[in-house]
Amino acid sequence: MIELGTIEIPKIDVSMTMYEGIRLSTLDRGPGHWPGTAMPGQVGNVVVAGHRTSGHQVFRNIDALVEGDEILFTDTDGSVHRYRVTSSRIVVPTEVWIVDQTPTPTATLFACHPPGSVRERYVVFAELVA
Repeated sequence: MIELGTIEIPKIDVSMTMYEGIRLSTLDRGPGHWPGTAMPGQVGNVVVAGHRTSGHQVFRNIDALVEGDEILFTDTDGSVHRYRVTSSRIVVPTEVWIVDQTPTPTATLFACHPPGSVRERYVVFAELVA
């Protein structure tokens, strides 16, 4: 399993290693980066999935994030990329537009919703600030 660095979300007390991939075996270890999407700090959309109720529950309180909250990605060379939440919404699993790439550096975090169900996804959008 490839470690990409860490993700920190101070508002919801998250600080975990982030891995490449979104298979359940990956997400059982920690938040997973959607292959083919931008890497933190790059132009495009960094897409990260995580569990809410099983395993480590890294995104258990993802729905507590509001505009202005920080998401920090630290890559393996120690570079820190700071994002700020811009919005959130609930989508159905077929709404895969959430992984579309963007012309500016953005991040999208998502997890199953409501907790314990796979009926929907809770999605948080953010933009790079530093």
